[in-house]
Amino acid sequence: MNERSKPYLTDEENVERQSSPKYVVKEPPSEYEVAGSIRYTYADYYSWMDEKRREIINGVVYHFFGAPTRFHSKISTNLLFFIKWFFKKRKGKCEIYHAPFDVRFPKDGETADDKIYTVVQPDICVVCDPKKLDKRGCIGAPDLIVEVQSPSTAKRDLREKFNLYESAGVREYWVVFPQDKAITVFLLQEDGIYDEGTTYEYEGKVPVSIFQGLEIDLEELFED
Repeated sequence: MNERSKPYLTDEENVERQSSPKYVVKEPPSEYEVAGSIRYTYADYYSWMDEKRREIINGVVYHFFGAPTRFHSKISTNLLFFIKWFFKKRKGKCEIYHAPFDVRFPKDGETADDKIYTVVQPDICVVCDPKKLDKRGCIGAPDLIVEVQSPSTAKRDLREKFNLYESAGVREYWVVFPQDKAITVFLLQEDGIYDEGTTYEYEGKVPVSIFQGLEIDLEELFED
């Protein structure tokens, strides 16, 4: 891995990197620095030719540590099947994808790779606007995003990603808690803010509010 593609640097390496003419960037510093270090873009992300999974949120790199647990994977697979079967029966045009699948969030209409500072890999997302899909994934807000929590992503799902999905206009956001066998559903309101969230536990069915008639049976979802 060359130095340009190295996501994390020591404090000493950062000082050396920022002071070296080799790494002077053309953009104003206020546009390209976060907390005194490099602010990464989708162009950087796309250049990292390794097998590591990572996301960038507002220019900051976040790593995935290890593969998800078997139960995590089974929940994701069950959800994928339930939602896909719903659309297939109704001949719906919405597309469903599962991780690893890149979702880019441009700001202020800037869609160039080096102007996109956020790219994430939700566990599951549903995209109903075909114009948002290209060969690299999705560019713009999916209609539904589901994140299945794991210890390494719990805070990110409920903080950075919650704020990201809200500001980007994701219409419905689900956070699944495998250990508690529960789901919290956040719905985007007319003012562009998520509601306080509704939590469903153990049994019963969870409605997908933006897709009339789609419900997820908790007992089937968490069956192990």
